[in-house]
Amino acid sequence: MSQEPLLQLELPGIEKVKSGKVREVFDLGDSFLFVATDRLSAFDVILPTGIARKGEVLTQISHFWFDRTESAVANHRLLGTRDPLPELLKPFEEQLAGRCMIVKKCEPLTIECVVRGYVVGSGWKDYQRTGAICGIELPDNLMNCSELEQPIFTPATKAEEGHDENISFEEACELVGGDLAAQARDLSLQIYSEGRAYARERGIIIADTKFEFGLLDGALILIDEVLTPDSSRFWPADDYEPGRNQKSFDKQFVREYLETLDWDKTDPGPELPPEIADKTREKYLEAYRQLTGRELQAAAG
Repeated sequence: MSQEPLLQLELPGIEKVKSGKVREVFDLGDSFLFVATDRLSAFDVILPTGIARKGEVLTQISHFWFDRTESAVANHRLLGTRDPLPELLKPFEEQLAGRCMIVKKCEPLTIECVVRGYVVGSGWKDYQRTGAICGIELPDNLMNCSELEQPIFTPATKAEEGHDENISFEEACELVGGDLAAQARDLSLQIYSEGRAYARERGIIIADTKFEFGLLDGALILIDEVLTPDSSRFWPADDYEPGRNQKSFDKQFVREYLETLDWDKTDPGPELPPEIADKTREKYLEAYRQLTGRELQAAAG
């Protein structure tokens, strides 16, 4: 299915309160409207080329996981995937179809809840330097992308610009309080472990992920997105081999292409060739298909 990527979104008469790398956030009064665009960032730069249907994939995968985790923890979702939009949003139905979520307003925790099941990325660099990740001592002789015996909780601070900064659990306790930090840690490890086991049965390794939690009426709830290819590393299980970088279900083709260019990885980013954008779109759609066992329905359907 050919479709133009959605890169920018304005909803006349509705206040936009935030525009992130991917998502637009609008104020509906007693709730927020989250809209996942088709924007793609690489090396912290938003590229001028979007990936058609990427926002739908991210939104629908989050809905899928919210459905599966509701028995473990409440979440911020007010509108399900098949619920009709409120009258206020009916004029924008075509733009919002498949890629929006109406959510409760809450107070987000000031930490990112990162769970790692494999030694990769900044964790691998940390391990090479110190033999530990975020202060958690690990066995000797692990390789790049080695699986850990047990997943570890490695929180991070939230950065408005650039990269989040890894912190210790003790520092997380100082930021949000010991009880909340422990509750967020335990829920993060539970959701990740159950989600990873489910995905592995369907041919996907979820190597690591980050969750966000918020406080609503004094209770901790799950917010933002959940176990998507943008908040997690998704690897094809049938190609996994420790000791090297893995193929991925998201930006692999984009990163490999960008590394061939004479680009200094600062704004503005380069346009992507159609074949790179198409391959990347197929990877996002494949992740949805493998996880859910079904095709992503046409947005207008």
